[in-house]
Amino acid sequence: MFGLETGVFILLAFCFLAALAFEFINGFHDTANAVATVIYTNSLQPTQAVVWSGIVNFIGVITGGVGVGMSIVNLLPVELLIDQNVYHSIAMVLALLFSAIIWNFGTWYFGLPASSSHTLIGAILGVGLGYALLPENTTGVAAVNWDKAKEIFMALFLSPLVGFSMAVVLMFMLRRALNKQVRKQIFDEPVPGEQPPMWIRGLLITTCTLVSFFHGRNDGQKGIGLVMLILIGVLPAFFAINNKIDIAELKPDLVKVQQIVARIDTTQLSDSDLERFQKINTSIANLTPVVEANQFEQKDALLIRKALLTISSNSKKLIASEDVKLSEADKEALQATAVKEEKGIRRFTDHAPFWVILAISLSLGFGTMVGWKRIVVTVGEKIGKSHLTYAQGASAELVAATTIGLASWFTLPVSTTHALSSGIAGSMVASKGIKNLQAKTIQSILLAWVLTLPMAILISATLFMLFRWLLG
Repeated sequence: MFGLETGVFILLAFCFLAALAFEFINGFHDTANAVATVIYTNSLQPTQAVVWSGIVNFIGVITGGVGVGMSIVNLLPVELLIDQNVYHSIAMVLALLFSAIIWNFGTWYFGLPASSSHTLIGAILGVGLGYALLPENTTGVAAVNWDKAKEIFMALFLSPLVGFSMAVVLMFMLRRALNKQVRKQIFDEPVPGEQPPMWIRGLLITTCTLVSFFHGRNDGQKGIGLVMLILIGVLPAFFAINNKIDIAELKPDLVKVQQIVARIDTTQLSDSDLERFQKINTSIANLTPVVEANQFEQKDALLIRKALLTISSNSKKLIASEDVKLSEADKEALQATAVKEEKGIRRFTDHAPFWVILAISLSLGFGTMVGWKRIVVTVGEKIGKSHLTYAQGASAELVAATTIGLASWFTLPVSTTHALSSGIAGSMVASKGIKNLQAKTIQSILLAWVLTLPMAILISATLFMLFRWLLG
């Protein structure tokens, strides 16, 4: 199938199943955070909660697009993705899959709300750094897309701080805005085994639904990005660019980019900006004959992808440069045509077949329905010393849904785990002060937060070097 040798096809199938396994683990590892509050406030029975969350996660992935997933794919060195040796690509995929699954499963086993986002991104960066250490790589660590890595690091770092702060503020506002009777209803600890009033139950189910939906739109896309890494690396002729779009449709976008770039005064540019300017023009010149002929060899799909990403990344840097003098209209047009995910030229590189989206949706949805209890117990019982109140549950989930939703809008991966657990911690502090937190659990969560990236990077880089040696 796909013209692959039997051994390579078996390895491809194994990689695909491993990616689905990662997303399945992600379901009961991360999505358990979404159902903890409705379970511990007696708003839904555990079975009802996890089944409902699984369905909503499925809907979130299906409707989420691929922007977040592609931001993960673009972390890797382009040279690694255009390696013509299929065994090198398989070594890359196996390394990041195994490292992500090992760390994710390990933290779940010990009940730690560690981040699947941190894990996967660390695994991908580990592969990039492992590639940088290879003798044949002449670019060193510069091969990794550090600009994209900085964006992602910032999102991952800020999301728990935002979740904690917003939860404190929201709890304060609720205390000030609500009358005494309502305050007593939502701020007192729930009666064991007794369901809350209907309006509170509806609110908590709504916030659980929002977290589950936005988790699907953000974390689910990471699984899509992971599968696309596999397909682009092993089957570039079929998946490096979107073959469902006629290549001739690129012409208006390339012409627009060329016209805007031509208006830049090159005499004012720094050496680095001048190099970017030249790379854009060279890539457009190389693509133009292919676009005008409206045909290309399948083996050239990776080179077309590289040229398009070169135009996109260098356009983004020129827009951000203080030395580049362009009107705001030109900057916006260049952003929309060359930079924005799934728009302009990026619609040819940032894509995923529907069957990939469906497979990831099902894996995440079914994963949500099993294995949730370890993380739920940590979130519901071990972050704060007091029982979770209705106000705390609703506040934590509302800020988590907002944080994840905004991150998805800007196509940035964030941690559902950290957004929600930090929201729970913030709501506990807002109720009874810092003494209301269980120090041991907070230390464990912080330790997992600090260790996840470096450990995933180390495991992934080591496995990458090992698999490259084994597979040649």
